Amino acid sequence: MLTKRTYSVLVVVLLVAFPAVALAATGDGPRPAGAPTGPRIGLSEAEPVGVAPLIQPVASFRREMRAAARQIRAKRRARLRRERREEFATLPAGVSMETLEAIASCESGGDPTIVSSDGSYRGKYQFSYETWAAVGGSGDPAAASEAEQDYRAALLYASAGSSPWPVCG
Repeated sequence: MLTKRTYSVLVVVLLVAFPAVALAATGDGPRPAGAPTGPRIGLSEAEPVGVAPLIQPVASFRREMRAAARQIRAKRRARLRRERREEFATLPAGVSMETLEAIASCESGGDPTIVSSDGSYRGKYQFSYETWAAVGGSGDPAAASEAEQDYRAALLYASAGSSPWPVCG
């Protein structure tokens, strides 16, 4: 993500570059090797340059910056997803994924974002906020990744068996 600092640096570079180009056009100072000889034109005699020639490069620069920002955000999201998946990849001993899938299918139809009609039970395993916090979860269970919900349900199943899901366990 591009920060204010990045944009500030770009603005400073542009503010320094354009006057430097204008001063170079005045003819002050030594001529570079291979530069044409002839009378030099001072800044007062120079013809103004319109803004139109700058519009295309600025638009192109903005497109490039937006594309770079999108790439950076996509890479960061992919890295976070991968880390999250790895964090909850192994289930506690003795709990199979088949057992959890059966509970989830009965409780929520396997939908990790579902919320009960009164809002008290949330997510794939229909956790209450209290139960979710008891197994180490934070925030809204329905907003957690599916892998985290599976992991927390496995922790709950390992410690309490099927009793937290009286109908589906």
